[in-house]
Amino acid sequence: MEAAAAPKALSRLARSLAAAEPYYSGVFVFFAALVAGALVSACWMSVSARLQVTPITPVATQSIAHNAATGPKPAPGPPRFTGVVGASTNQTPSAAASSAPPPREVPVPATAPPAPAPAEAAAPPPDCPSYFRWIHEDLRPWSAAGVTRDAVEGARRLFAPKFRVTVVAGRLYVALYGRCFQTRAAFTQWGILQLLRRYPCRVPDLDLMFDCEDLPVVSAGDRHQLSQAPPSPLFRYCGSETTLDIAFPDWSFWGWAPYAYWKGNPKVGAERLLLLRCNASGKRDWNAQDWGKEVRHGFRGSDLSKQCTHRYKIYIEGSAWSISEKYILACDSMTLLVTPRYYDFFSRSLMPIQHYWPVRDDNKCASIKYAVDWGNSHKQLAQRIGKQASNFIQEELSMDHVYDYMLHLLTEYAKLLKFKPTKPPEAVDVCSESLVCQAEGLEKKFLMKSMVMFARDAGPCDLPPPFDPHELKLLKQRKENSIKQIQMWEQRDLGS
Repeated sequence: MEAAAAPKALSRLARSLAAAEPYYSGVFVFFAALVAGALVSACWMSVSARLQVTPITPVATQSIAHNAATGPKPAPGPPRFTGVVGASTNQTPSAAASSAPPPREVPVPATAPPAPAPAEAAAPPPDCPSYFRWIHEDLRPWSAAGVTRDAVEGARRLFAPKFRVTVVAGRLYVALYGRCFQTRAAFTQWGILQLLRRYPCRVPDLDLMFDCEDLPVVSAGDRHQLSQAPPSPLFRYCGSETTLDIAFPDWSFWGWAPYAYWKGNPKVGAERLLLLRCNASGKRDWNAQDWGKEVRHGFRGSDLSKQCTHRYKIYIEGSAWSISEKYILACDSMTLLVTPRYYDFFSRSLMPIQHYWPVRDDNKCASIKYAVDWGNSHKQLAQRIGKQASNFIQEELSMDHVYDYMLHLLTEYAKLLKFKPTKPPEAVDVCSESLVCQAEGLEKKFLMKSMVMFARDAGPCDLPPPFDPHELKLLKQRKENSIKQIQMWEQRDLGS
């Protein structure tokens, strides 16, 4: 009976649950609606708390219009992992970087410091001293027709230069054709090598003939015909108004002269022998250099530090220009400069009464006496002339400017070449090490002291433009007028 009653009980329970189902569904819907309403109300209250009412004013209108034009800011994306790729990934760092999305611009917080100002542009190079303008004048004879290989090699036949300088791809090649006095050739080549070390990759390929004798030999001839048929170019240490030799810095910038000062050898020029006659009374010591005595005593009388002790220093040329000029000018003493016939690469910018006192070459003794008397009567002016000359030598003739002059001169010369320079068959490769190995004693010491140890990061000074004809004429007239003024004073006071 119990077994028969069980199916009946189950049937009654099923009918009871079916009857109660609408009741439970209604309860569930009620509670769900209650929870949803609570959430919506909370969100609305949160948003309302953040919103502010903006009054409608002209300023506010512009702000609203601007914000509407720019549009809303994009929502920040998910954070990106920027550290080192972990060991759990199968990608290499480079593969992960290539597959990652492009970097996003990170907004700078309002409290962050301002971004650093961009680095200033490199300062422009300084202007070269005024004597650099003579580079254009020295090369003017070849500015129209240029320089051919035949012209370069023709200088060997015409002028018997002592060596040939060729630069190809930054290497120096030298062909020797004769011997230079003492160490002129070695230190001149050394100077070019140091230029290559100082300005690597800046010295262009070039080919030139160099003579280390004193006298310039390339005749100017008829200057009106130079543009059509210029002579073979030739480099040396000096030039003149009647020649076209190209002035190049002399060997003493790297060698002997800064240490062994040349007071003057009277045996190398007639003008110096005439100067000695001014000492006929025996009351004035002209400090003429006895080279035989100096060699025997180890140049003890040629100490530069003992040469700048007099109020006046006399410069007079020997067989031609002399390297002693720059050392005399550097003494702070007023230089009495006997009328020169030759110039080196910088001396054409020296002005009478500003850098030196001009002395007549046709009446030396009286002219020197007048200069000394004037200086003793005008000591401050004499000191100013001496100081301006020494400032010129120390500042405008620094080694930085010497190297820059060499670079500009060789660069402008290379622009005139009508051929591609190549190593001559008879030339040999010259390097700093080979010159040092061949040198001995003081020569090796001077080479080592003047060696360029580091390449220069900055470029050379800025080459000034050439003179225009009128400007050059005025410059020469100014110099001539200053000299004539001194001569007029002499004639008035001396009655000569």
